[in-house]
Amino acid sequence: MNKHLVSVVVIGRNEGQRLMACLKSVKEAVDPGGEIELIYVDSNSHDGSPELAESFCTKVIRLQPVRPCAAFGRNAGWRAAAAPNILFLDGDTLLHPDFLRKALCAIDDPSVAVVWGHRREAYPEHSFYNRILDLDWIYPPGITEFCGGDALMRRSVLEQVGGFSEDLIAGEEPELCQRIRSKGYVILHIDEPMTRHDLAMTHFNAYWKRALRAGHAYAEVSQRMKATDFPLWVQACKRNAIHAVVLIALLLGVILLSAMTGTVLPCFGLVLAYLFLIFRSAYKARWKRSQWFTLILYGVHSHFQQIPIACGQLSYWYHRFRNQQQRLIEYK
Repeated sequence: MNKHLVSVVVIGRNEGQRLMACLKSVKEAVDPGGEIELIYVDSNSHDGSPELAESFCTKVIRLQPVRPCAAFGRNAGWRAAAAPNILFLDGDTLLHPDFLRKALCAIDDPSVAVVWGHRREAYPEHSFYNRILDLDWIYPPGITEFCGGDALMRRSVLEQVGGFSEDLIAGEEPELCQRIRSKGYVILHIDEPMTRHDLAMTHFNAYWKRALRAGHAYAEVSQRMKATDFPLWVQACKRNAIHAVVLIALLLGVILLSAMTGTVLPCFGLVLAYLFLIFRSAYKARWKRSQWFTLILYGVHSHFQQIPIACGQLSYWYHRFRNQQQRLIEYK
């Protein structure tokens, strides 16, 4: 007879001490009312992460995939798990001590297949990137279309839908959630702290690659979902493409007009237009944060990120046209 109430599946690749902190946070979680099985799935780390994890975990699974991806690791983890409930965590997160107990209460509802809570950045003060991307994690509680990488799921539902799609390099959680929703289940975001995440982003190159990967995911998942009952991101992809084209066209048009007229007045007009968009986005996001400097940075991010996201979409279509498989886009 299975004695485990929940299996915690942690995936990672070269996370080092952040992985140790993650596993320790699971060990220190409040007793959820039953035993916790802890499994670490490693995707070919070369920093000794599997050896470090062995002192913490019930199981350590070493993978050597040709193309490492989160879906591959998560599938290996839940299929090796013993419990009826699976909590997925990334190796760079810290579990809130009370989340498991509260999430298990929520998943007692037979209509609920996935429960997730609030994920926030652990060190937003370390960089502008951490500060603004922290706000990207904030969603209102309630029934949602999808979850992120940290979430509690029913094993029986994972078995029913076949788990994560291993041919996706990103966006595997939202894609899985649409297949779960098609079976009549609910994705529930509870108003409780879940994890603290260590993005550790300090360079523009990493910021660009993260947005590029997001664009690729939007394009690939939307194409996969467009003919289903839940066409996730289909309209979002169109809005992103229009948004990016308008931003770039405005800039090029103003540069051309300034060159033709020999005046910088069009540049002032462009700056005012961009400032209007930035402050408008900051105002709309004020429910996420009260600090206006952070909100203004977030307003800049909300518009600028549309350009690398659009590039990511173009990358997807380029590789699809050439019948090539996109390599994993890593930003760490």
